[in-house]
Amino acid sequence: MSESHCLIKKRFRGYFPVVVDVETAGFNAKTDALLEIAAVTLKMDEQGFLHPDKTFHHHIEPFAGANLEKAALEFNGIDPYCALRGAIEESEAMKELCKDIRKEQKIADCQRSIIVAHNAAFDQGFVNAAIERSNIKRTPFHPFVSFDTTTLAGLALGQTVLIKACMAAGIEFDQKEAHSALYDTQKTAELFCYIVNKWKTLGGLELDQ
Repeated sequence: MSESHCLIKKRFRGYFPVVVDVETAGFNAKTDALLEIAAVTLKMDEQGFLHPDKTFHHHIEPFAGANLEKAALEFNGIDPYCALRGAIEESEAMKELCKDIRKEQKIADCQRSIIVAHNAAFDQGFVNAAIERSNIKRTPFHPFVSFDTTTLAGLALGQTVLIKACMAAGIEFDQKEAHSALYDTQKTAELFCYIVNKWKTLGGLELDQ
């Protein structure tokens, strides 16, 4: 195991942080369709600075009987039944994602993965509901613990909206790309790394304690 993997394990007390974003057809995780999910894993260099690592991404077909709120679809611009999306069944997407995350979690020698997200309760709710519908027994994700970049950005940058927090951190953000799970996940990963690394430069947590 590399020194950097040991550091990320120490930094988050055995948790493996995975940045997640979802696009959905509403706000109710139990009834509304999950349409897109993206996840970015993180790595730590020898100096203890955090960086985005691998990206996983799926477009998802609405599950059987799923509710599709018109306002939500107009907001994110997704046509759930467009063949060009290349969407796959929800259970296939979630099983593949969990398999990929478990693999990365094992490499990092971490005990559990923890979702990092902007307004994390929303994304975590949809991930948990999709995992339950998919009958996945070995989920890598902690069912309720999360790192919320909304809260962290409010503390570190005085901003809670993703685009404004990124701008305050000097992270480029193309508003035309927003509300794509892939793009928002990548930007949330950059934001989380910025905040963790900024804390380090200010004399934060010492990993050799």
